[in-house]
Amino acid sequence: MKNLLLIMLYLFGAVLAQAWQQVNEGAPEPAREFRAVWVSTVYNLDWPSRAGLSAEQQKQELLVILNKAVQLKLNAIILQVRPNGDALYRSNLEPWSAWLSGPGVNPGYDPLAFAISEAHKRGLELHAWFNPFRATISGRPVGRNHISRRNPGLLKKAGSTTILNPSSPAAQQHVLNVIMDVVRRYDIDGVHLDDYFYPYPPHNDIADGKSPAQRRAAIDAFVKRLYTGVKQTKPWVRVGISPFGIWQPGYPSGVQAGVNAYEHLACDARKWLANGWVDYLAPQLYWRIDSDQSFPDLMRWWSAINPRRPVWPGIATARINSKEDPGRPASEIDAQIDLSRRLARQSAGQLFWSWRSIGGNAGGIQGYLARRYTGCAVPPAMPWSGNVRPARPTAQARDRGNALQLAWSPIDNSARKWVIQAGVGKVWRTICVLPGSQRRVTLPAGLIGPATRIAIRPISACGNSGSPAVLAR
Repeated sequence: MKNLLLIMLYLFGAVLAQAWQQVNEGAPEPAREFRAVWVSTVYNLDWPSRAGLSAEQQKQELLVILNKAVQLKLNAIILQVRPNGDALYRSNLEPWSAWLSGPGVNPGYDPLAFAISEAHKRGLELHAWFNPFRATISGRPVGRNHISRRNPGLLKKAGSTTILNPSSPAAQQHVLNVIMDVVRRYDIDGVHLDDYFYPYPPHNDIADGKSPAQRRAAIDAFVKRLYTGVKQTKPWVRVGISPFGIWQPGYPSGVQAGVNAYEHLACDARKWLANGWVDYLAPQLYWRIDSDQSFPDLMRWWSAINPRRPVWPGIATARINSKEDPGRPASEIDAQIDLSRRLARQSAGQLFWSWRSIGGNAGGIQGYLARRYTGCAVPPAMPWSGNVRPARPTAQARDRGNALQLAWSPIDNSARKWVIQAGVGKVWRTICVLPGSQRRVTLPAGLIGPATRIAIRPISACGNSGSPAVLAR
């Protein structure tokens, strides 16, 4: 009797082991949307919470951010790695950032390498955010090999800060060297620049002897060189810029602004988008829908410039019930997400400023995000950067009690990500995104639910979707 029971258990286990078979059928494309949040390090706005924390404390704070981002179904972190001529990574060109462990002080680990590794484990993209020309802030100390000490002739005073002269060829070359050093040495998914080119008024009239047109020409050349350099080195790395949200007052008609990005900041973002010198543009559309800086009017205007390159607006969760906008409800952000989807000409996406307001659940914003982001999404593809489509892998699945064990073998090495989808009838959902180096995963039964089919889909570095391996019960 005992032997018979053992045989029956063995046969039952064998049936379970063979319950999933790879079948010759497809699965629908996963949802595509860029869902990012800025994580600012300057002034310790978002991370780390203060300078001088131990390496372990800094890591734990960052893991809280990454884990919450996954829970909220975001898919990209825009991490500020160069706040003011300094580095949140190991660099021979610039000193360790004072916002970590003090000016020029080694924090005891490589924050950027750690962030990339942990983000990728969780299916998140990690975009390295550089402030290109800001050098010093309000007299705060900097490390010994800071550019302000090594080559002070490149600096110009702008109020309480100093900036690298944006029109100086030597200053531009230094910034390009810094950015390209990161592109070459780190497995980042994107290079991101913010809105600081020439300073904002009233400090924009720095003594550089250049006319507004000459300044724009210099910044245009910088942006073009940056884009070309990144694409020649790693074509799959996204290049994104987040300019001031209004190109010029009156564009579109009726929009008002006290800042003229074109004249004051030498920021001709319309040209950069039209010429394809960015992979995406994220204009900071921080105003309300019903205002003199109408969010939908601006979204329509920016999106119409180049339908082949996406416009993913910057959305200000930081202004929920804020001093800048007293009484703004989180529902305003919810409506802006909806508008950004409906008005996008190419692909949908949003970038949120910034983590503190989301992590702190300002105005209940997490609940609104949960209702908008009901499932995982994959960042849109960049077919202009490469058209490789990964081959279908071979796969197998085994039920393990309260979990499903998946394993797969790629035919080539072109997968940057793996998307796992679960299907019941005609309804499919994306349940997780995994790094391209991964070859197996164990999924809790609760995550799989009643699914009768599982798809393992490769995604190329440029975001192109490959054919999935589909397993059926």
